[in-house]
Amino acid sequence: MTVPKNNNVMNQLISGIVTSKEELLQIHHLNQLNLRMNIKIEEKNREGFVSWLYPLDLLEKMHAIAPSIVVKDDKKIVGYALVALREMIGFHHDLQILFSHIGSIEYQHRPLSDFSFYCMGQICVDKEYRGQGIVKKLYDEHKAVYSKRFQMLVTEISTSNHRSIRAHEKIGFKTIYNYRDELDEWNVVVWDWK
Repeated sequence: MTVPKNNNVMNQLISGIVTSKEELLQIHHLNQLNLRMNIKIEEKNREGFVSWLYPLDLLEKMHAIAPSIVVKDDKKIVGYALVALREMIGFHHDLQILFSHIGSIEYQHRPLSDFSFYCMGQICVDKEYRGQGIVKKLYDEHKAVYSKRFQMLVTEISTSNHRSIRAHEKIGFKTIYNYRDELDEWNVVVWDWK
């Protein structure tokens, strides 16, 4: 069933932080459904994708340190944006790689590491709810919850994920660096809250 795209639907959607294991299970399920390896190439090109699998035990460890942001339709998670702090690199291999790449990047003529920032580990919206402003709701909530502690939010986006690149540009993210690894080519983007 497709949800109608109208303002009344958006008024029913609630953003906030993760508060239960059931919500983490829903994030894990939504993550699996949208993994690049689990969807057809036409869908990847049209709808976007997520690159990394987040097992439930990893999500639990991450959320014990800093809860991630979700948008819910009643009790159903329809979108998530994971919070990834530097403190998580000890148990999050992909985050170790991300922080090692961004550690040498300059931003505004200074090392990025001079700034107070955290990473958005992954963002995903349920197919039935896309095109309804949920990405904006997720990021507005990120800013509301975390902008008092951090100057900016940093993430990386596969250069082949055109839908995600456009969505992040609309929010206000700017590309500050590009690199290639064994998996893909990535744009490192910053949403500066200063």
